[in-house]
Amino acid sequence: MGFWTTLQFLTIFPAPFRHDTGNKACGESLPYFPLIGLLLGALLIGLHYGLSLIFPASVVNALLVTALVIFTGAHHLDGLADTSDGVIAGTSREERLAIMSDTKVGTFGIIGVFLTLLLKYVTLSSTPVLPALLLMPTLSRWIMVNAIFIFPYAKGNGMGLAFKQGATWQRFAIATAIALIAAVALLKLWGLVLMASLWLMVFGVASYFKSRLGGLTGDTYGAINELAEVLVLLILIIIVRFQ
Repeated sequence: MGFWTTLQFLTIFPAPFRHDTGNKACGESLPYFPLIGLLLGALLIGLHYGLSLIFPASVVNALLVTALVIFTGAHHLDGLADTSDGVIAGTSREERLAIMSDTKVGTFGIIGVFLTLLLKYVTLSSTPVLPALLLMPTLSRWIMVNAIFIFPYAKGNGMGLAFKQGATWQRFAIATAIALIAAVALLKLWGLVLMASLWLMVFGVASYFKSRLGGLTGDTYGAINELAEVLVLLILIIIVRFQ
């Protein structure tokens, strides 16, 4: 049941029937975050091989980035835009949170989204297809569970609060085990290096958000996912050079 709830939260794909999305369901969905990432990765791989029969690599990569935005309903990109506006433009904690709650997107938000999509497009051309397309969405959603579990929540309301309240160590451990199996299966010991490097970098990013906001929010969870996708690809490029 938790898997279908997670599918509803993280993608545009419909579940067989509508599931409860209350506070309890949010918590129960956390272990399945990496599994949804694997599903997205499998779809991207299928698209890659299908589109490669028709288009050159540069066009294929652009279409894959576009497809990922569509599959996720641009939900995490919206969080990245709001976070970029609030964290950079605000002068106080209260003002930053207010800016993030505003439905309008400012200059920093537009720039943040543009640079993130650009980096994904460029780095995809320099990474091995299978680990890149599978681990980019899988580890980014695993690292979201990390951020939800480790860091305090900044507000007294919001959808993100339900996830935080349901973030038990058991659910965190299950999500980590799934991500670990995928990373090691594809990269062996380098998979551990990838996960450790990603964790350290995202911990630094999340700590910065916490210093600016007093904690994390649903928007910062989305921003962390988007930044983690880019970081996975960048780290993979470095790993390939050292293998």
